[in-house]
Amino acid sequence: MIEIDHVTKRYGTTTVVDDVSLTIPKGGVTALIGANGAGKSTLLSIIGRMLPADSGSVRVDGMDVASTPSKQLAQRLSILRQENQVAVRLTVRELVEFGRFPYSGGRLTREDHEHVDRAIAYLDLEELADRPLDKLSGGQRQRAFIAMVLCQDTDYLLLDEPLNNLDMRHSAQTMALIGRMAKQLEKTIIVVLHDINFAAYHADRIVAMKDGRVVADGPPSEIVTCGVIEEVFGIEAPVHNVEGRPLAVYFASGAGSAELPASPNGRVATAALASLKGH
Repeated sequence: MIEIDHVTKRYGTTTVVDDVSLTIPKGGVTALIGANGAGKSTLLSIIGRMLPADSGSVRVDGMDVASTPSKQLAQRLSILRQENQVAVRLTVRELVEFGRFPYSGGRLTREDHEHVDRAIAYLDLEELADRPLDKLSGGQRQRAFIAMVLCQDTDYLLLDEPLNNLDMRHSAQTMALIGRMAKQLEKTIIVVLHDINFAAYHADRIVAMKDGRVVADGPPSEIVTCGVIEEVFGIEAPVHNVEGRPLAVYFASGAGSAELPASPNGRVATAALASLKGH
């Protein structure tokens, strides 16, 4: 499991992560949600040792993230950053091979190549394996980066806003893929999301943050409520139960109440749920 113990991060006089303590057990998808500046990505970066904490500690299966040797940590935990700077002329296969670096040091063995092939197949990228990254669509490129992280073969995957710059269909497909990875491959995935409905539909647990603090933590049925949404995002949004899942109609929050769905199966709510499924 991942244990976050009183972690704080400041930039000058601004506190971006404020005394956060969490325990994330193995298995499933945990979504970090909140408005811009809530501290989600900073917390994820601290967990993945991309940033140092000013105080507090993070332990992964008992290993202190700050002091564990990089090679050892990279075989247990992998991270997909929000911004990925790579040479665009790399092919998909070459990118995915980077995921084996903690094991191979750049000299891939037969076992490494098998991991690469499996990751490419799992992400349905076989036909694109030899295509340069700059010749891919946004959705295809994101799948390639996720394949690289998957190829690292870690128990824990940290994904920082993997839906950035994706349209609705590709966002839904990506979230469905993340859910499958957690269940089928027995991975523990922590994902930073902006859209609370994607978290409600695809995550097993939601951690809501505001001003660097955790304000709510639990299953979607407990977190996706009118009260939590107003506290975290500062908007009033009705929540409907559609096919057993909570759905926040926040995109209609500026409209008059008469324009909102009149029932749990209203057309607006039902259409929104379909978009989360990728239909």
